[in-house]
Amino acid sequence: MKIKTTFTRSVALPGIILLVLLSVFCGIFPEHTALVLQKVQTFFYDNLSWVYIFFVIFFLVFLLIVACGKTGNIRLGADNAKPQHSFFSWVAMLFSAGMGIGLMYFGVAEPLSHYVNPPLASMGHSEKEALFSTFMHWGIHAWAIYAVMGLVLAYFSYRYKLPLAMRSGLYPLLKNRINGWMGDLIDIFALCCTFFGITTSLGFGVVQLNSGLTYLGILPGDSFLWQSIIVFVVLTVAIISASSGVNKGVKILSEINLLLAFLLMIFILCTGPTVHLLGALSEAVGTYFGNLIQRTFETFTFEPEGKAWLSNWTIMYWAWWISWAPFVGLFIAKISKGRTVREFILVVLFVPSFFIFMWMTVFGGGAIWMDENVAGGALSALVNDPDSLLFHFLQLFPLSKGLCTLAVVMITVFFVTSADSGIMVLNSISSKNKGKTPIWQNIFWGVVMGLLSLLLLRSGGLKALQTMTLLSALPFGLIMILLCFCLWKALRTDIVYHQSKLPYGSHNWDSSRWKDYLNQILLFTKKSDVKAFIQNNVRPAFEELKVAFAEKDVEAEIREGKAGPVSIELLIRYDKLRNFKYGVMAEKQAVSQYVIDEDNAPTPESDVYVPMSYYNSGRTGNDIQHLEKDEIIADVLRYYERFINIASDENSEILMLDRDM
Repeated sequence: MKIKTTFTRSVALPGIILLVLLSVFCGIFPEHTALVLQKVQTFFYDNLSWVYIFFVIFFLVFLLIVACGKTGNIRLGADNAKPQHSFFSWVAMLFSAGMGIGLMYFGVAEPLSHYVNPPLASMGHSEKEALFSTFMHWGIHAWAIYAVMGLVLAYFSYRYKLPLAMRSGLYPLLKNRINGWMGDLIDIFALCCTFFGITTSLGFGVVQLNSGLTYLGILPGDSFLWQSIIVFVVLTVAIISASSGVNKGVKILSEINLLLAFLLMIFILCTGPTVHLLGALSEAVGTYFGNLIQRTFETFTFEPEGKAWLSNWTIMYWAWWISWAPFVGLFIAKISKGRTVREFILVVLFVPSFFIFMWMTVFGGGAIWMDENVAGGALSALVNDPDSLLFHFLQLFPLSKGLCTLAVVMITVFFVTSADSGIMVLNSISSKNKGKTPIWQNIFWGVVMGLLSLLLLRSGGLKALQTMTLLSALPFGLIMILLCFCLWKALRTDIVYHQSKLPYGSHNWDSSRWKDYLNQILLFTKKSDVKAFIQNNVRPAFEELKVAFAEKDVEAEIREGKAGPVSIELLIRYDKLRNFKYGVMAEKQAVSQYVIDEDNAPTPESDVYVPMSYYNSGRTGNDIQHLEKDEIIADVLRYYERFINIASDENSEILMLDRDM
């Protein structure tokens, strides 16, 4: 019985073998592997922290340039494509996949940690600095990394019908070679990065969920048995959700969780120090944007005591976001068809960021205030126990039992949405997004993720795998730079194509000579054809103009070979003004290999040349191969009229002083 599969063997098989071997190796030799990898990571962070900073700066600037230019109007899909999901559903899904469970884990823990242990001792215990540092790690820098990856994948997939795979982003550079071994290597790398990122998050998420259930008294402890049961339940729901597709399971769970997160945040805001938190949000956001450039470039070169903090927090976070980019980027791309490039960039950069700013201020700022004014330092004493810190914080509010239960539900749902998104992304990478995925593949990825995460959790190898994932950020960051170059090249080509006007000479066509026009279109012109065109059309036009100018006491001359062996120009000299020149030259044109290989398209027999006009002003000329003699005369007179009008305007005097001898 033949098993139906969408797997691409050259990607799925070596990718699965590699990730299983690496996971098992980390599980068998956890301490040795973690020690070696930690040394490598320390070397990277201590000596190459500026590289990670450069990556983030480059991605952010690149996206803003793309969004603000004409390229921002391009749609991710056909020009008439409509978004597949409502704005709320879209934001909910990208938010849940990108940051969801992390906010539950670090919403209280990170701001409180920065408050207790600031980057520099001289900063003191500052709530504003703590919130600002947290914003730097979770704000637009993180989303810029995701947005780059998502934009590359969505653009090449929906605009040019290429597979929704990372290899497609290198099409402008590799062309059809993306379907060969180089494309396979790129997708295998993306598959491993995605799997390791999801697996480590799954392992650490299990620990927090187990802690929350134990805190509520639902589970008796944090034994490996209970952790295994949690993994089984979560992945079972995730497999069902992933099998139902984006439009059902993933979408519904994401919307539910965003609503729950918003309601929980509003409750904490209203029952906590409301005025203080609103003021803190305003000031922290202002501090963030006011100091964004300076702190983005911060390496603590002049304050060496802050380098350890930079490595352990900022660089670690940015490396983590880069290593997660294939997973989150591909999922964001999957849900973003029909959006414009500008809408995609601005929404992905700023909408989740502002929600995160509110969340971190309400929970992190609220925890700092409660620690100082209510808890008497009890929360800051637990800063090294982030698994349970959220629940101790919620215990200080009314209806604490219900709040902790809601938090556990949210962690579970975020957990499920991350897992089901991961299953969908792993299927997409391993099959080049080919058709509907068989259910058994969803089960396969869920089982593999569950078994390996439990193996690593049991053996203590989870930390080693996390370190390996972080180390992959450096080479993957370089790949993302290359993807940006390819995307920019494709976007510029897209602009040229869609703004391309009709051939210059075709504006004068009428129906009487349509067969002649068809012959001209289907024949590529050679240099000899351009030479004949100049002799039969351009020269007679120039000669008639020369005579007509002489009758008006204007001396014109005809020169050949000044711009190349096949060229001619009409020149009118002036003593004080810049000379007027209208020339025609044979210009070589590049022809796409696809046209050459296409049987049903005209094929050039040799190098292709066109008669291109040029002017003394340096303005870009036009292909005039479709103009007759009288039409060439009219074209010269149009440019001569322009020349006279500019020369007559005293405001343009400086433009006309330069003379061509």
